[in-house]
Amino acid sequence: MDWDHLQEDRILILDFGSQTTQLIARRVRESRVYCEIHPYHMPIESIRRFAPRGIILSGSPASVHDPGAPLVDPAVLSLGCPVLGICYGMQLMAHLLGGEVERAEQREYGPALITVEGPSSLFRDIEREDVRVWMSHGDRILRMPTGFKVLASSANSPVAAMGDPQRGFFAVQFHPEVVHTPCGRTLLDNFLFHICRCRPTWTMKSFVEASIEAIREKVGDGHVICALSGGVDSSVVAVLLHKAVGPRLHCIFVDNGLLRKGESEAVQRVFRDHFDMNLTVVDAARQFLGRLKGVTDPEEKRKIIGNLFIEIFEREAQRLPNVRYLAQGTLYPDVIESVSFKGPSATIKTHHNVGGLPERMDLELIEPLRELFKDEVRLVGRELGLPERIIMRHPFPGPGLAIRIIGEVTPEKLRVLREADALVMEEMEAAGWYDKVWQAFAVLLPVRSVGVMGDERTYDEVVALRVVESVDAMTADWARIPYELMAGISNRIINEVPGVNRVVYDISSKPPSTIEWE
Repeated sequence: MDWDHLQEDRILILDFGSQTTQLIARRVRESRVYCEIHPYHMPIESIRRFAPRGIILSGSPASVHDPGAPLVDPAVLSLGCPVLGICYGMQLMAHLLGGEVERAEQREYGPALITVEGPSSLFRDIEREDVRVWMSHGDRILRMPTGFKVLASSANSPVAAMGDPQRGFFAVQFHPEVVHTPCGRTLLDNFLFHICRCRPTWTMKSFVEASIEAIREKVGDGHVICALSGGVDSSVVAVLLHKAVGPRLHCIFVDNGLLRKGESEAVQRVFRDHFDMNLTVVDAARQFLGRLKGVTDPEEKRKIIGNLFIEIFEREAQRLPNVRYLAQGTLYPDVIESVSFKGPSATIKTHHNVGGLPERMDLELIEPLRELFKDEVRLVGRELGLPERIIMRHPFPGPGLAIRIIGEVTPEKLRVLREADALVMEEMEAAGWYDKVWQAFAVLLPVRSVGVMGDERTYDEVVALRVVESVDAMTADWARIPYELMAGISNRIINEVPGVNRVVYDISSKPPSTIEWE
């Protein structure tokens, strides 16, 4: 990360592998304080350069007694800034500072009640008795380090929270970042504002201003290319770069023939006509459909589409003079995954983040959104004046409708699915449900069914309707939309899309199912 252009106070979160580490960051950001997650073994020199106002040690599935347990550099506790340990972070703090950690006789998972043992800056404005929290631990503190006192206790954890106010060290056995700890937001705010003395200055306006300045400084008089898809991430990147470098930004939009109804025209209308950008539109539908002919395996579809996209993008980019930079819409969850404390556990998605091109074309990457979560990207979009339709656009896969057609992709199947999908969007918006769900779409199934339309029997296509609720797409549940809405969507598809005589509703959750069908 380039921290020099950020003027805000910063919180550093050291990750020991907890599944809720990202939630800690989200809660801190929601309080308008800038923070970043880094692996627990972040070099102490880098931590000093980051200059945090405070440090949070995350939870972990490990025990401090495990062979090879993740241990932070003890120098972290000598930097002179406040530290908050959460669950494993609490046990680690006790272990490193001379306390004693033992296996709990009874492991504690789920809801618990704690009692706050007297006033403290960490529990300011929090009730004293029967405070509901969420526990998840198998170890507990047997003896606190010198200088610490008990701040809270539970029936199973005599030390449910502890603190050494003189040194600014605090720790809790429970997880304040989860919604199951109602007082968690107050506790974290107490750490941020009353202990670390942070200022709530992290806003999307300040981010936009700092990013434009940083981009101008980096790019100088160079030119930048950007793969534009019409999705929120690439759209925000494009507008941000356009504000920074103007006509020296060159956007390339590849119409692969697998897009939704009217999508190509909408992209051109917004970015070429409204924002007056340099936009190259490549009509490659025939090429993509040609390569996909006869292909039914979903992974082979994805590879064909991804490789052809890069091939076309590279060809178009080489026609532009003086291009030195490639802008991508990498988001912070992708960054966190790629620098996980366990090593690179996931590859950053690379369909419109055109993987491999920077090296092949000798381009330098610009990733202005790599510090942001998805909801923050939407806020930046509003700050930049993007249309609400783009800002709140449901996720759309890079391979497009190809992975919502089960089996071979043909022009006729694309026609059917494109029309059905458009009707789904129209009905969801008309009913006020579009912005209430994470994603809604139609899937064309590789089966036919018998129906009766008019006085004739039909043997036509089946469309599946998929509507899910989610926060980050890691997990998802099927949306309980009103029956009237389901009926309206089904009736319109069957009546208005020739070739379809049946609509079914997908009631699978993720896991075990995925959101997309392929």
